[in-house]
Amino acid sequence: RIFNTMSGACQSIFIGHEGEISKVAFNPQGKRALTASSDKTARLWDVESGDCLQILEGHTDEIFSCAFNYSGDTIITGSKDNTCRIWKCKDSSH
Repeated sequence: RIFNTMSGACQSIFIGHEGEISKVAFNPQGKRALTASSDKTARLWDVESGDCLQILEGHTDEIFSCAFNYSGDTIITGSKDNTCRIWKCKDSSH
């Protein structure tokens, strides 16, 4: 869930992961959120709508770390499978 810190109101709910979320990162523009999970996926979300924009699949174990680059168009994930992966964001409006 994303909450407005000024009002305390829930702004959006992210639904989709099948395991616990271990890390959350926001892109530099603040429009996208990235979640890493024990379900071996990372997901890219629209902060306003709560829509899942991209599912990053390929790791064979829990993803424990995720981050955006400075321009917000590239993602890196780290997993307990001892690999890091670099992904391009499908969404061009980041």
